[in-house]
Amino acid sequence: MKVRSMKMFLALLLAGVSTIAVSAQAQELKIGYVNSERVLREAEPAKRAQAKLEAEFGKREKDLNDQNASLRAQAEKLDRDAPTLSEAEKARRQRELVELDRDLQRKHREFQEDLTQRKNEELSNVSERAQRTIKAIGESEHYDLIIQDQLVFYVSPRVDLTKKVIDALNASK
Repeated sequence: MKVRSMKMFLALLLAGVSTIAVSAQAQELKIGYVNSERVLREAEPAKRAQAKLEAEFGKREKDLNDQNASLRAQAEKLDRDAPTLSEAEKARRQRELVELDRDLQRKHREFQEDLTQRKNEELSNVSERAQRTIKAIGESEHYDLIIQDQLVFYVSPRVDLTKKVIDALNASK
């Protein structure tokens, strides 16, 4: 299925390039490429978004790690004390540990869901800004076609606009 959609994309891309080339007639075709993964890794707005997420979720992650360490310590203590405990006390402590573990796992899942949602929101904002920047560069510099991360096997540095997009995003703050 994915191979078929890639073939369809390539066919449409070639048809589009051919159409552009024919319509451009004597004009030179101007094509650019943008590596969005690199933009999301190196651009200042992306770095600020990452720092914002770390600040927003850092304390919560630390609390979860502390609770996890506490649970492990309690389990180790139970293992050490088990030979001297009555069966009723041992069973009570085991139930407590199981309940604590279940609660901790639920908190971890909620944390991951919240983090994933916020990360998607932040990356979406940066991606939208990058798309607007790419469009602005394309229009202002009269590009006929700008490709972004679509099955690219080779990109000449002459047509790679990634650095220009990163610089424009960094300048826009």
